[in-house]
Amino acid sequence: QVQLVESGGGLVQAGGALRLSCAASGRIFSSHFMGWFRQAAGKEREFVAGIRWGVGNTYYPDSVKGRFTVSRNSAENTVYLQMNNLKPEDTAVYYCARSWRGYTTLAREYDVWGQGTQVTVSS
Repeated sequence: QVQLVESGGGLVQAGGALRLSCAASGRIFSSHFMGWFRQAAGKEREFVAGIRWGVGNTYYPDSVKGRFTVSRNSAENTVYLQMNNLKPEDTAVYYCARSWRGYTTLAREYDVWGQGTQVTVSS
């Protein structure tokens, strides 16, 4: 069974950058899709980035396109989320997750989740 552990969150000023990591224990197969989500207080969980583990295709919603970059290191079984030009509205708990269904933005279609890491952006 795959387990996911996020790290790299913290407090940053608006305009700053953070790099989140998601380390996976257990095998991730080329058919899997790894997603990053965030959940702000009182809001639903939101898809912010994803990558096909095998071929490395990446996907972003318009809200973060051009600011966030997702990548993976297959040898280290790790997924990264580089976040630049952060805004106060990016404040949330960030989660990585695995989907066996391929590319999807729906949280219910992910079967393995990390514990989350807090990102706080001050204005």
